[in-house]
Amino acid sequence: MPDLLLYRTLVWLDYRLAALFAVGLPLVLLIWASVRQERALQRLLGIYWKVASLLLIAVLLLTDNRPMGYVVAVLAQLLVVVSLWFWVDLNEELADLPPWRPLPFVVRSWRWGLSVFGLLGAGLSALALSCLGGPLSRPLCRAWLEAPDDLHGGFARVFGFLFGGTWTGAIAAFVGYVALVAYVVGLLQWLLVRLPRQGRVAGGF
Repeated sequence: MPDLLLYRTLVWLDYRLAALFAVGLPLVLLIWASVRQERALQRLLGIYWKVASLLLIAVLLLTDNRPMGYVVAVLAQLLVVVSLWFWVDLNEELADLPPWRPLPFVVRSWRWGLSVFGLLGAGLSALALSCLGGPLSRPLCRAWLEAPDDLHGGFARVFGFLFGGTWTGAIAAFVGYVALVAYVVGLLQWLLVRLPRQGRVAGGF
């Protein structure tokens, strides 16, 4: 059992770094690559956002204290790392870009940084898999629910102001489960149909 105070601090650090490296920076890079018309970087970042949507699904499930959210959180971080390096054609195109140019340099740095962060984050998240078989009220489990609860509260206020409705944890979980089913169906279709046909080529993803 990890030291709970240290573990909670690391969990909050993980969420904050995720907001920077998994949301903020790749969004800036996608806009930058679009402005500069860097097709390889646009495709890499487009694929990243498709795969990283699983992180949002994990947050939606954890918002309503659904144990499946812990599993999804681990898998999401591992799949994100794989998605950054899996594509042969994109790796070759990125390697051909001049290393001294700012955009390719920042993308390379972000890819390495996010890979390290993703693997460390997956290891940290894996410690919470014990929550699948026990009460979620335990401090170890609650540590992962605090940030989604805070985010849910802010989003619920905005949702209520804009639409006059109520955004509840149950609705968040329902949206999360529907999105998870769609994600799994899309992933299986790619694994069983497109991957055997096209191999590690990003064009069909």
